[in-house]
Amino acid sequence: MKDKEFVKSRIPHRDPFLLVDGVTYISDTEIKAYKDLSEDEPIFRGHFPGHPVYPGVLMIEGIAQTAGILLLEPKKIPLFAGIENARFKEIVQPPCRLEYTVKVIGKKMNIVKIEGVAHVEGRLCARATLLVSSL
Repeated sequence: MKDKEFVKSRIPHRDPFLLVDGVTYISDTEIKAYKDLSEDEPIFRGHFPGHPVYPGVLMIEGIAQTAGILLLEPKKIPLFAGIENARFKEIVQPPCRLEYTVKVIGKKMNIVKIEGVAHVEGRLCARATLLVSSL
């Protein structure tokens, strides 16, 4: 298990936009990571007061950040090159652990194609195919 300091050593994101807290598994082509959500997260003050819902776009960003942890070379900035087939299946509400799984499915020049999913307690919450690159 890798902690938040490991995450910060691999990607340039920082709070409040660091959306990955740790890594539970990493290989050359796959990674599993997580974000622990509590009602104290700043996003829930406005989304939605009294009924906190974690935004789907932040789940996609969490998948992308997880891909960055797997793929980025030091000092590189990750970039979206495309988002395909994004689907949101379940509402995510705190408190919970949002778990990300990312697998590399292709590579062409400096663009990597990944499949990513987000789960809470084994329930599929979001999935997408992303094209990622870097500066």
